[in-house]
Amino acid sequence: EVQLVESGGGLVQAGGSLRLSCAASGFTFDDYAIGWFRQAPGKEREEVSCISESDGLTYYADSVKGRFTMSSDNAKNTVYLQMNSLKPEDTAVYYCAARPSMKSAYDVWGQGTQVTVSS
Repeated sequence: EVQLVESGGGLVQAGGSLRLSCAASGFTFDDYAIGWFRQAPGKEREEVSCISESDGLTYYADSVKGRFTMSSDNAKNTVYLQMNSLKPEDTAVYYCAARPSMKSAYDVWGQGTQVTVSS
């Protein structure tokens, strides 16, 4: 079964840090591009970061650039999102997703993990 499972969410004060994990199973992880998304109540889903399957390059939304870092451990089939200098506006449910290439649609999604940043 193709599956992504996120973990690592929680409650943190503004200025703090969290590291999210996305564990993949059922497919060859390093052949896929992986993205992190978030969705806050009443807002559209936002892609905050992704990593390319072809060259391992990472991309970030302007809203998180310089504060969030995405990395992968192919041996563990896991992708991480290190989130530093968190702000209340980072509060959202965070999802990871996979797609066969940077040019295709995401077709595997995790269940999400809640991140709440208090002021």
